[in-house]
Amino acid sequence: MSASIEQVKKLLANHDTLLSQKNEPQIETNGIIQRYKNPVLTHKHTPVIWRYDLNPETNPFLAERQGVNATFNAGAIFFEGKYCVVVRVEGDDRKSFFAIAESENGIDNFRFWDHPITLPETDEPDTNVYDMRLTRHEDGWIYGLFCTERRDHTASEADQSAATAKCGIARTKDLVTWERLADLDSGGSQQRNVVLHPEFIGGKYALYTRPQDGFIDAGKGGGIGWGLTDNMENAKVSDEQIIDPKTYHTIKEVKNGQGPAPIKTEEGWLHLAHGVRNTAAGLRYVLYMFMTALDDPSRVIHRPAGHFMSPQDEERVGDVSNVLFTNGWIAKDNGEVLIYYASSDTRLHVATSTVAQLVDYCKNTPEDGLRTYASVQTRNQLIDKNLAFLKANGLK
Repeated sequence: MSASIEQVKKLLANHDTLLSQKNEPQIETNGIIQRYKNPVLTHKHTPVIWRYDLNPETNPFLAERQGVNATFNAGAIFFEGKYCVVVRVEGDDRKSFFAIAESENGIDNFRFWDHPITLPETDEPDTNVYDMRLTRHEDGWIYGLFCTERRDHTASEADQSAATAKCGIARTKDLVTWERLADLDSGGSQQRNVVLHPEFIGGKYALYTRPQDGFIDAGKGGGIGWGLTDNMENAKVSDEQIIDPKTYHTIKEVKNGQGPAPIKTEEGWLHLAHGVRNTAAGLRYVLYMFMTALDDPSRVIHRPAGHFMSPQDEERVGDVSNVLFTNGWIAKDNGEVLIYYASSDTRLHVATSTVAQLVDYCKNTPEDGLRTYASVQTRNQLIDKNLAFLKANGLK
């Protein structure tokens, strides 16, 4: 039986019902963040017109012609009164591209713009691009820094998985037209996630980097780096200082990297990052936080131990399981913070908090003592404090 206009109408109506679904907060909260029941974007949220040929004459079975596999790892910005996310959309062909979805409240009813971002290429075409970090810089531009992946041409023909990674750079004023700049020159290191600081530092642009020896393994590199460049048109970092290193037997023992651009507060810069450790089941990605000094964003002043968020329940399952990743958050004028995070390289979620809660978390969570004995001492201090409080208030 051939498809009909009525079937097309039903397909569009069902899709609109999905997009219009209200997102409710989860009942439980840890006093730091509020998770929500539903992902904000999945592959099913992508426009019908991206996936189907809707003409019954050329698609008589209403088959999905160009499937979408996942929607994840989104940069975020509040733009012209809307909460906008620049989503990594991965097609069934494994190619990722960037697309913008917007929402009135940042929690639900996200709808993609009709067309994905048409990102210009450099003289060396990208095979794949992903994980864009957005920065509204004080120079007036909105910059998007992302990973550009290309095949490693030094590998043998027998190895068709070897890749190299660089930081691609583009900028825009309207999120529609993007100017492609030269890839970041960071010497011999590979770069999979680089983030632009929103303010000039001594008249220079500042970058949070993650130098790696290889595409996957950090090698002798790794950690969140800091470097300065004179301009963004031909950005070059020749002196990278590691400000947050990977550390043995912690949540960031394998590698770690900056998430979105930091948020400026009265007490310092709030940073959200991802850390990776090894397990018998494979790599585990979690989110963590730290703060740097207002007068020197390269100097860490608070380093709370452990993860800030980890995969929970169905978040643990997906294309790359046991993974949380973030490269986008939005700080509202009222102090609320919307955190956009992806689970298992499959779907996009939102969690909410406030600047006050996040600063409190960073300042008052003990640092990692890096040894079991030190960890027990820190926990005993909390227990003794609570026992004294309960006794003083007649609760024990």
